[in-house]
Amino acid sequence: MIAVMSHDLARLLEPLCPQPVNFPAGTSVFRLEDKVRRIYVVRTGLVHLLRHQQNGAPLVLQRAGPDSVLAEASVFSDAYHCDAIAVVETDALCVPRDALRDRIESDGAFALEWTMRLGHEVQKARLQAEIMSIRTVAGRLDAWLALRNEVPERGEWVGLAARIGVSPEALYREIAKRRL
Repeated sequence: MIAVMSHDLARLLEPLCPQPVNFPAGTSVFRLEDKVRRIYVVRTGLVHLLRHQQNGAPLVLQRAGPDSVLAEASVFSDAYHCDAIAVVETDALCVPRDALRDRIESDGAFALEWTMRLGHEVQKARLQAEIMSIRTVAGRLDAWLALRNEVPERGEWVGLAARIGVSPEALYREIAKRRL
Protein backbone atom coordinates (compact mmCIF):
# COMPACT_ATOMS: atom_id res chain seq x y z
CA MET A 1 0.00 0.00 0.00
CA ILE A 2 1.46 3.35 -1.01
CA ALA A 3 0.60 6.26 1.24
CA VAL A 4 0.42 9.37 -0.94
CA MET A 5 -0.83 11.74 1.73
CA SER A 6 1.91 14.05 2.88
CA HIS A 7 2.91 13.77 6.50
CA ASP A 8 2.23 17.52 6.82
CA LEU A 9 -1.46 16.97 6.08
CA ALA A 10 -1.65 14.06 8.53
CA ARG A 11 -0.01 16.23 11.18
CA LEU A 12 -2.42 19.09 10.44
CA LEU A 13 -5.47 16.81 10.76
CA GLU A 14 -4.48 15.17 14.07
CA PRO A 15 -5.48 18.14 16.30
CA LEU A 16 -9.00 17.98 14.87
CA CYS A 17 -9.39 14.49 16.35
CA PRO A 18 -6.50 13.39 18.56
CA GLN A 19 -8.19 10.15 19.76
CA PRO A 20 -8.29 7.26 17.25
CA VAL A 21 -11.43 5.19 16.74
CA ASN A 22 -11.12 1.41 16.40
CA PHE A 23 -12.99 -0.62 13.79
CA PRO A 24 -12.75 -4.42 14.13
CA ALA A 25 -12.27 -6.39 10.91
CA GLY A 26 -15.51 -6.68 8.95
CA THR A 27 -17.25 -3.72 10.57
CA SER A 28 -18.74 -0.76 8.80
CA VAL A 29 -17.11 2.65 9.05
CA PHE A 30 -20.08 4.15 7.19
CA ARG A 31 -22.79 3.05 4.77
CA LEU A 32 -24.13 4.30 1.46
CA GLU A 33 -26.41 7.33 2.02
CA ASP A 34 -25.32 7.88 5.66
CA LYS A 35 -25.11 11.58 6.43
CA VAL A 36 -21.50 12.81 6.26
CA ARG A 37 -20.55 13.99 9.71
CA ARG A 38 -16.92 12.82 9.80
CA ILE A 39 -13.93 12.25 7.57
CA TYR A 40 -11.61 9.40 8.56
CA VAL A 41 -7.83 9.16 8.41
CA VAL A 42 -6.64 5.56 8.55
CA ARG A 43 -3.75 5.26 11.00
CA THR A 44 -3.35 1.45 10.98
CA GLY A 45 -5.19 -1.26 9.09
CA LEU A 46 -7.10 -1.23 5.83
CA VAL A 47 -10.55 0.02 4.82
CA HIS A 48 -12.21 -0.60 1.46
CA LEU A 49 -14.68 1.80 -0.09
CA LEU A 50 -17.21 -0.40 -1.83
CA ARG A 51 -19.99 0.15 -4.27
CA HIS A 52 -22.17 -2.83 -5.16
CA GLN A 53 -22.89 -3.46 -8.81
CA GLN A 54 -26.33 -4.43 -10.12
CA ASN A 55 -25.40 -8.11 -9.91
CA GLY A 56 -24.42 -7.64 -6.24
CA ALA A 57 -20.68 -7.94 -6.82
CA PRO A 58 -18.63 -5.45 -4.82
CA LEU A 59 -16.46 -2.92 -6.64
CA VAL A 60 -13.55 -1.59 -4.57
CA LEU A 61 -13.25 2.15 -5.18
CA GLN A 62 -10.49 2.80 -2.67
CA ARG A 63 -8.08 0.72 -0.61
CA ALA A 64 -7.31 3.07 2.27
CA GLY A 65 -4.27 2.02 4.27
CA PRO A 66 -2.15 3.88 6.82
CA ASP A 67 -2.13 7.68 6.42
CA SER A 68 -4.92 7.58 3.83
CA VAL A 69 -7.91 9.88 4.02
CA LEU A 70 -11.01 7.78 3.52
CA ALA A 71 -13.55 9.15 1.03
CA GLU A 72 -11.92 12.59 1.00
CA ALA A 73 -14.41 13.94 -1.55
CA SER A 74 -17.17 13.43 1.03
CA VAL A 75 -16.07 16.59 2.80
CA PHE A 76 -18.16 18.40 0.18
CA SER A 77 -21.12 15.97 0.15
CA ASP A 78 -24.19 15.62 2.31
CA ALA A 79 -24.22 11.80 2.14
CA TYR A 80 -21.69 9.05 1.47
CA HIS A 81 -21.88 7.55 -2.03
CA CYS A 82 -20.58 4.10 -1.05
CA ASP A 83 -19.91 1.77 1.89
CA ALA A 84 -16.68 1.70 3.90
CA ILE A 85 -15.73 -1.61 5.52
CA ALA A 86 -12.69 -2.34 7.69
CA VAL A 87 -10.92 -5.24 5.97
CA VAL A 88 -8.67 -5.82 8.98
CA GLU A 89 -8.72 -4.24 12.44
CA THR A 90 -8.28 -0.54 11.78
CA ASP A 91 -7.55 2.53 13.87
CA ALA A 92 -8.60 5.84 12.35
CA LEU A 93 -8.78 9.48 13.28
CA CYS A 94 -12.34 10.72 13.18
CA VAL A 95 -12.32 14.32 11.93
CA PRO A 96 -15.59 16.30 12.15
CA ARG A 97 -16.50 17.33 8.62
CA ASP A 98 -17.49 20.86 9.58
CA ALA A 99 -14.21 21.42 11.43
CA LEU A 100 -12.30 20.20 8.37
CA ARG A 101 -14.25 22.48 6.05
CA ASP A 102 -13.65 25.43 8.38
CA ARG A 103 -9.93 24.66 8.37
CA ILE A 104 -9.84 24.47 4.57
CA GLU A 105 -11.60 27.84 4.31
CA SER A 106 -9.53 29.64 6.94
CA ASP A 107 -5.98 28.23 6.59
CA GLY A 108 -4.24 28.74 3.24
CA ALA A 109 -1.37 26.33 4.00
CA PHE A 110 -3.83 23.66 5.03
CA ALA A 111 -5.97 24.29 1.93
CA LEU A 112 -2.85 23.84 -0.22
CA GLU A 113 -2.02 20.51 1.48
CA TRP A 114 -5.64 19.38 1.00
CA THR A 115 -5.54 20.39 -2.68
CA MET A 116 -2.27 18.50 -3.18
CA ARG A 117 -3.86 15.44 -1.57
CA LEU A 118 -6.79 15.58 -3.95
CA GLY A 119 -4.40 15.99 -6.89
CA HIS A 120 -2.50 12.85 -5.84
CA GLU A 121 -5.78 10.93 -5.61
CA VAL A 122 -6.73 12.01 -9.15
CA GLN A 123 -3.33 10.81 -10.37
CA LYS A 124 -3.79 7.45 -8.63
CA ALA A 125 -7.28 7.04 -10.09
CA ARG A 126 -6.05 7.77 -13.61
CA LEU A 127 -3.16 5.35 -13.21
CA GLN A 128 -5.55 2.68 -11.98
CA ALA A 129 -7.82 3.29 -14.96
CA GLU A 130 -4.83 3.02 -17.29
CA ILE A 131 -3.71 -0.28 -15.74
CA MET A 132 -7.25 -1.67 -15.90
CA SER A 133 -7.49 -0.79 -19.61
CA ILE A 134 -4.58 -3.12 -20.43
CA ARG A 135 -5.91 -6.45 -21.66
CA THR A 136 -3.28 -8.91 -20.52
CA VAL A 137 -2.06 -9.97 -17.09
CA ALA A 138 1.52 -9.49 -18.33
CA GLY A 139 0.75 -5.96 -19.49
CA ARG A 140 -0.94 -5.01 -16.23
CA LEU A 141 1.94 -6.41 -14.20
CA ASP A 142 4.45 -4.58 -16.42
CA ALA A 143 2.61 -1.27 -15.86
CA TRP A 144 2.52 -1.81 -12.11
CA LEU A 145 6.21 -2.81 -12.01
CA ALA A 146 7.21 0.22 -14.08
CA LEU A 147 6.11 2.42 -11.20
CA ARG A 148 7.38 0.36 -8.29
CA ASN A 149 10.39 -1.54 -9.66
CA GLU A 150 9.80 -4.58 -7.44
CA VAL A 151 7.33 -7.38 -6.92
CA PRO A 152 5.79 -7.35 -3.43
CA GLU A 153 6.48 -10.15 -0.98
CA ARG A 154 4.69 -13.43 -1.70
CA GLY A 155 2.11 -12.85 1.08
CA GLU A 156 1.02 -9.62 -0.66
CA TRP A 157 0.35 -11.11 -4.11
CA VAL A 158 -3.39 -11.47 -3.53
CA GLY A 159 -3.58 -7.74 -2.81
CA LEU A 160 -1.55 -6.96 -5.92
CA ALA A 161 -3.86 -9.14 -8.01
CA ALA A 162 -6.86 -7.18 -6.70
CA ARG A 163 -5.15 -3.83 -7.38
CA ILE A 164 -4.41 -4.70 -11.00
CA GLY A 165 -7.75 -6.45 -11.55
CA VAL A 166 -6.64 -10.03 -12.23
CA SER A 167 -7.22 -13.31 -10.44
CA PRO A 168 -4.56 -14.35 -7.93
CA GLU A 169 -3.98 -17.55 -9.94
CA ALA A 170 -3.34 -15.62 -13.16
CA LEU A 171 -0.90 -13.35 -11.35
CA TYR A 172 0.90 -16.34 -9.78
CA ARG A 173 1.30 -17.92 -13.24
CA GLU A 174 2.69 -14.70 -14.68
CA ILE A 175 5.15 -14.23 -11.81
CA ALA A 176 6.25 -17.88 -12.14
CA LYS A 177 6.88 -17.41 -15.86
CA ARG A 178 9.17 -14.52 -15.09
CA ARG A 179 10.81 -16.28 -12.16
CA LEU A 180 10.42 -13.12 -10.05
